Amino acid sequence: MSVTLEADAPLSEADFRQALHALESSYWDRHPFHQRMHEGLLDKGELRLWAANRWYYQRCLPQKDAAIMANCPLPEVRRQWLSRIVYHDGMDASSGGAHKWLRLAEAVGLDKDEVLDERLVLPGTRFAVDAYVDFARRRPWLEAAASGLTELFSPGLLAHRLGRLREHYPWIAEEGFEYFTARIEVVGPEGRSLLDLVAGHAVTRAQQEACVRALAFKCQVLNAVLVALFTRTSSRCSLLREAG
Repeated sequence: MSVTLEADAPLSEADFRQALHALESSYWDRHPFHQRMHEGLLDKGELRLWAANRWYYQRCLPQKDAAIMANCPLPEVRRQWLSRIVYHDGMDASSGGAHKWLRLAEAVGLDKDEVLDERLVLPGTRFAVDAYVDFARRRPWLEAAASGLTELFSPGLLAHRLGRLREHYPWIAEEGFEYFTARIEVVGPEGRSLLDLVAGHAVTRAQQEACVRALAFKCQVLNAVLVALFTRTSSRCSLLREAG
C-alpha cells in the first residue's frame, strides 16, 4: 500500500535545507552594482557612498540580533546568539565588525564623523534596513534567525570581492580590508551552525515555509540597498556624461 503525505506534512530535513539553499539565486552577489564594483568601474565617490550606506546595515545588525534574543524563550539559543552581538559590537569601541567597517570607510576616504552621523545614507537604504530590524522585532525568533541564512551564500562573495578590491582599487590601504579578512574566516562556520539551528527547530511545515519566506525577505532587503545605490550612482554617471 502506498502512503500519500498530507499537503501540510513537514518537509524532510534534506528537502527543507535544499529549499533554503535554492534561494542563493536571489542573493545580491549578481546585482549590477556589485558587478561594477568587481570590474573596477566605481570611482572613489561611488565607493565612499557604498561604504557609508553599508555602514548603516552593519551598525543595525546587533539591534536585529538583540531583537531575536528578546523574542527567544530558549536560554540555550540566547547563549548561542549572544556571540553574534559581541562579534559586531565588539567587547569595546576598538574591536568588532562595526569598528572594522569604519576602518574600511576611512580607508576609502570618508571622515569618521560623516559615517557616524549617517548623512550619506540613502532613503532607500534606511527604509530597507529599518524594515529588516522591524521584521526581527515582530516575527517569531525562528523566522528572524532564518533570515540570517544569507551567511550560507556569502563566503564566495566575500573572497571574490576582497580579491577584486585589491586588484582594481590599489589605493585602498590594506588595513582597510580587515573586515573582509576576518569575516571570511568565520562566516562559513556561522552559516552552517545557523542552518543546523533552524533545521532543528523548524519542525512543522508552517515553520519551514515561514523560514524560507524569511530568507527570501532578507535577500530582498539586501537587493533593495543595492537598488538605492545603483539608482543614485547611475543617475550621477548620466549627469556627468551630459555635462561632458
